[in-house]
Amino acid sequence: MRGRGAAVWGLIVATALGALAAEPPLQSLAREHVGGDQGVFAQAEDGTVLVAQVEDRAVHPASVTKVATALALVERLGAEHRFTTRFVATATPRDGRLEGDLVVEGGNDPFFVYESAFLVLRRLHEMGLRTVAGRVDTRGAFLFNWQPDPGGVRLVRALRGADGAEAWAALGDRQTLAAVALRFSPGRKSSGSADDLLVTLRSPILLHVLKTLSGYSNNVYHYASDAIGGPHAVEAIAKAHVPPELRDEIVIDNGAGAGTTNRLSPRVAVALLRALERALVAQHHELVDVLPVSGVDPGTLKDRLLDHRRYVVGKTGTFGSVGASGLAGILRSRRYGTVAFAVLDHNVPVPDARARQDAFVRALIDATDAEAWPYDTPMRPTYLEAIVE
Repeated sequence: MRGRGAAVWGLIVATALGALAAEPPLQSLAREHVGGDQGVFAQAEDGTVLVAQVEDRAVHPASVTKVATALALVERLGAEHRFTTRFVATATPRDGRLEGDLVVEGGNDPFFVYESAFLVLRRLHEMGLRTVAGRVDTRGAFLFNWQPDPGGVRLVRALRGADGAEAWAALGDRQTLAAVALRFSPGRKSSGSADDLLVTLRSPILLHVLKTLSGYSNNVYHYASDAIGGPHAVEAIAKAHVPPELRDEIVIDNGAGAGTTNRLSPRVAVALLRALERALVAQHHELVDVLPVSGVDPGTLKDRLLDHRRYVVGKTGTFGSVGASGLAGILRSRRYGTVAFAVLDHNVPVPDARARQDAFVRALIDATDAEAWPYDTPMRPTYLEAIVE
């Protein structure tokens, strides 16, 4: 019996050792730093899986969703795309007065903000326009300060100088906002056609818009996705970039990662990061041109991993009310080339989840002999890159 017991015990030990040997080489980092019940995936540049822990379980990814939306926008529109907003009148202004309506033809620009409005206002002032006697009408998809602005109600407040004074000051104009503000005295709606083009504003290029929006994890990403057909178009593009057996691990009903129904698995998040990287390289750009760099760029990664500045280029995700917290990114490694990883925590308090994610990344940096990205330029004031015509 003793011999039989020893044989059974030996088989158990051998089986356990075999299971450990079959694990990806850095699997223990996930168990130790993130917890064995949380989803983690890491992959070397040559495709070698370094960590695969509950990697196929799709959970709410929060703003890690924005990686998929960025991929879809870059692929469909191109990194150099500019959104166009046109200001058109239903009559020709005379003697500084528009006896007609001011029509805003929106182009779904997700970065039309106070500064954009004031660039237009300054041009209208230079053209001599002082008063709009008609109404303001918006057509198409018009966003202002990150939200839809039907009827241009909030836009009008800015154009008449009642809102956004700090943004005007940021433009460095010698005149005061009050001096260039438009007067509105709306009368009966004009019956004329909007065929007198006054000003065209072309947004900064998509690349720079996404860089800023990703840094601050701005949820205007959801509205931006409407430019290519909305979140379901984003979902379709994301699914096209993963093998068929992984497609059920993608659900995108909100392009920014809000709502309660979005789902990604860690291995899908890594696949989408790689796809975004490839799409950018194909257009002669890099991942750092779209996603924030840890400890450098303002926003959600500014104060993360400060002991390893510039080591991670990636995307955070936080949605505490649905128990979601995530971090997905890419390291530059001497041992494995670039290493893409995703940690998608669920049902872990956000501060604890972030601490776990950062601890895992630090361990991954050490284990892969990673180094900082050659990146020194934090995000610029993007609105200054808009073109006014």
